[in-house]
Amino acid sequence: QVQLVESGGGLVQPGESLRLSCAASGNRFSFYEMAWYRQAPGMQREVVATINDADTTFYADSVKGRFTISRDNAKNTVYLQMNSLKYEDTAVYYCYAETRVVVTRRYWGQGTQVTVSS
Repeated sequence: QVQLVESGGGLVQPGESLRLSCAASGNRFSFYEMAWYRQAPGMQREVVATINDADTTFYADSVKGRFTISRDNAKNTVYLQMNSLKYEDTAVYYCYAETRVVVTRRYWGQGTQVTVSS
């Protein structure tokens, strides 16, 4: 059973930084894509950043230049470095991973809260 466990969330002030980590376990195959999504209260879940197995990345416009996604395949971990945090970054952040072996299988973490407040 694949498990994704996020860590690193917390309460920070505007302009500060946080680093989220997501450790995967139980996967028989390497992940094609890993990503971070977020969901603010009353809002739909949205993609924040993605990275595939070629290290090609994608960022939502709202976080470009401030957030950096990376992955360590040896540790089966994906990271999200978040700098210059804004109030509007407040959300539950979810880790996502998928494998593409014959069929596509998608996995989600349980989420970690990020709150930006003064």
